Formats: sequence, C-alpha cells, structure tokens
Amino acid sequence: MTRRTLKLGLVTMGAGGPGQHNRWLDPDIPADASVNIQWYIEQVRKAEAAKFDFVFIVDSQYITKDSPPHYLNRLEPLTLLSALATATSHIGLVGTLTTSFNSPFNLARRLASLDLISGGRAGWNVVTSGDPGAAGNFGLDEHYDYETRYGRAFEYIDVVQGLWRSYEDDAFPRDRETGVFLDPAKLHALNHKGRYFSVTGPLNLQRSPQGQPVIFQAGDSDHGRNLGAQTADAIFTHSASIEDGRAFKQDITRRAVAAGRGADDVLILPGVSIYVGDTDEDARRIETESRRADHSFEQALGELGRSFGWHDFRQYDLDAPFPAETLEHARRSFFTQAQRIVELARKDDLTLRQTVEVLSASRGSPFVGSAETVANEIIRWFEGGALDGLNVMLGHPDQFDRFLNEVVPILQARGVYRSEYEDTTLRGNLGLPKPANIRAEASVPPAARREEPVLAVS
Repeated sequence: MTRRTLKLGLVTMGAGGPGQHNRWLDPDIPADASVNIQWYIEQVRKAEAAKFDFVFIVDSQYITKDSPPHYLNRLEPLTLLSALATATSHIGLVGTLTTSFNSPFNLARRLASLDLISGGRAGWNVVTSGDPGAAGNFGLDEHYDYETRYGRAFEYIDVVQGLWRSYEDDAFPRDRETGVFLDPAKLHALNHKGRYFSVTGPLNLQRSPQGQPVIFQAGDSDHGRNLGAQTADAIFTHSASIEDGRAFKQDITRRAVAAGRGADDVLILPGVSIYVGDTDEDARRIETESRRADHSFEQALGELGRSFGWHDFRQYDLDAPFPAETLEHARRSFFTQAQRIVELARKDDLTLRQTVEVLSASRGSPFVGSAETVANEIIRWFEGGALDGLNVMLGHPDQFDRFLNEVVPILQARGVYRSEYEDTTLRGNLGLPKPANIRAEASVPPAARREEPVLAVS
C-alpha cells in the first residue's frame, strides 16, 4: 500500500486579497502583480520546483469600491492558466468558475481544452457565486436563492461530466491507411433534459490523459458541504484549529459515505497563511507586523459588507451593538459566513467596532514559528486527521521563499511530502483514479471492466 503523502497547492492573491488592501504598497511585490503574467510564471515555477500539486486561482464576478486590490483588477482564470500551462510541465492548474453564470457546454469545453493543453493538469473549483451583485452583470434582476443555486450546481456538474464523457479514450484511430479519423461507435451524445438545463452534446473534444479535470469545491454551508461530499475530488476550506479541521473532515467523510462514496474519496485542503521566522517569537513578530500593515480598520469595515451582499456598515454607530438585522441582506449572499458573524457578535455582546476588531484579530494563522515549528505543526494536523494537504496562501515573497527553502525540505526529510512528482497529471499526483467512461464501460462485460470509480451526483 502506498503511503499517504501531504498535498500542497499555491493560492495567489497578487496585489492583495481579502484583508490585504495595502499589500500592493510593498516594494517587493509588483503593484500590477494581479495582471502581470511574468510574476505569475515566476511564482508558479517556484512552486513546481518544490513539487507542489497545483496552483489555485480564485475568482469572482462582481466588485465594489471596497473590494481588495486583487479583486479590482485580475486576469480571468482559464486565460491565465492556459498561459501558465505552456510555462510549466507538472504542476496542476485549478481555476474557479461559477455554475451560476456560465453555460455548461461552454465551461466544459474551456476546461477540457485547458486539460488537453496542459497534458492532463486541469482542475475546476466549483462555486455558485456569493456576490448577489453579480446577477446584474449577467442580465438577471437578482441572484438565485440558495436552493436554486445548489440545485443548479448539482445538475450542472452532472451535465459537464457527461459532456466530458462524449468520446471514449480510443475514439480517434486517425488511421491514414484506412482513411478512418473517428470511430463513430465511440462518440456519444448527451441528450440531457433536466430541471435547469437542456444540453444535447456531444462535446467536440477528446478526453485528456487524466480522463477529466479534477473537481474542487469551496462551499461551507450545509448545501455546500453536501455538494462537495457528493461531487468533489477535493475541498478548499478554512480551519482555525486542528479540532475544527478534524471535525470538518469527519463531517465531509460522513456525508460522502452516505452518498455511496468511499471514506477517502475526498481530499480536504484548507487555505492557510504561513509565517516562518528564525525563532517562534520572530515569526509571531513577522505575522503581527504583516497583518498590521495589510489593512486599516476603515478598510476592514468596508470589506465586512461582502458577506452581507456588500451592505454598507459605515452607516451605523460603531459603538452601538452589532446590527444583527443586517443578516437579511445576506440571504442571497455568503449567508453561512454572515450568520456566524452575527452569532459571534450576539454571543459576546459586541459592538460593531468590536466585531470588526475581533474578526480582524481572528485571522491569525496556526502555522507560525521557526521552520521546524511550522513543519511539526503541519505534520501534527496531517497525521491527526485534520487535513490531506494545504492550500498555501502566497503572501510576502520572502515568506514564500522561506517556506519553500526551509519548511518543505523538513517535510520531505520526514517522509510526509514528495521529493519528485509521481505522475504527469494532476489526478495522478493527487493519488486520484482516472474516472471511467461509463458509456464505454456499459458495453463491456462486468468481469472485464476496470475498477475505476466514477463521481456520482444525486
């Protein structure tokens, strides 16, 4: 049995993501990093040299003046990842694309194209979009409610995976002697007619070496957890403590098993900020100074509105109790996150000012210390059942370099992280099986079929 190993992803936030409004002021980071392809190539090549599994590109469809710099001006994920595909050879390429504002056929084709261009390294981070303002950018009067968003998402993934199975693996003989380019018996139309989508198919693109892109998911509501447990290969989440991480992993495993999947079918990969110093005390100083420089109270107050449909909290008395009635503005937004904020303020009887301060302070990382301390803590979480890997948030370039040059070698020496890539595909490096083409398998006697599980959607 192959030993389970830690997986590593890189999350890039360029000029500064949430809570990092002033990151672009740092002279060591290009002010245009979020649209600078050479900067992306440099960072991703560093990650590939350290044998990272993938680079993870977040995205959204709506901005306001309170959005952080990276959100205000950034490259479209699949365009960016296609450029990165030609500048790398092994690292996976994961892009965020919404099921709320994309055609299933168009998205399936674009992702499958990235998968072929990269030789089987593409991944899809499935989101339903939590910014209700995005609806106005796509001709809608209002965003879908939760039930509709996730109902569409389940069916959407089913449709996309069906399109990815349009061709069997050997559908193209391309035999010049016989003049046969396509074996038509190995081309399959979809003919899907569901509650939300009607898609004929087939997709006009062959399967990649990994069969289909790896599916990631990042929702934390009850609907989101069900979607991830039933359809995803990996889940991008956030955990404040090892206990929270372990509880989340156990919950996803329970839901996956209830849906008929295996207990180890879904990888859990929390996003983390890592601070490495010469000593533990030095690392804590670096974290404190970095966080203090990244944003002001006024910026945090403006950004608080995103969870509540970009409701403007500047209209309230800062020293009055947190306005819990604002939760209504989150009904079609990031409701689970907004609900937690309201419950926190209510439980501790916080004012609006105190709530912003507590939320800002709570962003502290559990992975802070000397290289040895950070490596030990990662291993403790990994071996303690709280995660299968990490999505490392790219912060200051010096800190990223210290993680690569000081922490990664310790993880490798301890045998929990690879020294060389095991495969040329993202699915292979993550230890995930290639999904079978169920149309092809249906015509093969059961005894002859490969034992390759196929993702199911209920």
